[in-house]
Amino acid sequence: MSPSPPPVAPAGAPVLPPPTPEAPAAHTAEGPGQAELLAFVRRAAADAALVATLPLDPEGRTWLRLDGPGGSEAWLIGWPPGTGTDWHDHGGSYGAFATASGSLREDSLAHRLPTEGKTGTTLTLPEGVDRTSELSPPQGRALGPHHVHQVRNTAGHTHAVSVHAYYPPLPLMRRYSRSGQELRLEQIERPEDWQ
Repeated sequence: MSPSPPPVAPAGAPVLPPPTPEAPAAHTAEGPGQAELLAFVRRAAADAALVATLPLDPEGRTWLRLDGPGGSEAWLIGWPPGTGTDWHDHGGSYGAFATASGSLREDSLAHRLPTEGKTGTTLTLPEGVDRTSELSPPQGRALGPHHVHQVRNTAGHTHAVSVHAYYPPLPLMRRYSRSGQELRLEQIERPEDWQ
């Protein structure tokens, strides 16, 4: 769920090379591609009856697991005002999310990070890799397997609801802390930590 981080180079390591664009994953024999996941989250986000089944809490995020296409993992998530995630990745899974109500701010890194590492590892990010998007219904976004982001409901009084899907189902999430251009791998979570 978009409610985690790839390992990073040791402190003092050279800055990574420029970002490399990720081509959208097409449908494969193994499972749905990014386009199919994006179409699914948009359809689910537009389903008012489905969205209404999510209980909303005034203080904490809530979620329901959904059946995603082709064996993917999917979630309906409620975001009270002022809540969000920390910086994280999706353990090598690709995915998509779409806003069903309210608005969500996504801060992301346009930079491919290493995919292994230990907690406590720090990476120095190059300048110019930060991207920010505001997503309101019916907007959605596809995520590559190396996508690192944080998602927040910055509204003062309005809940946001979104739908997320990942393939393969999340094997882990890496969570990071950030200070300026320093990104530190803080925690690696497994599915049993959030299910």
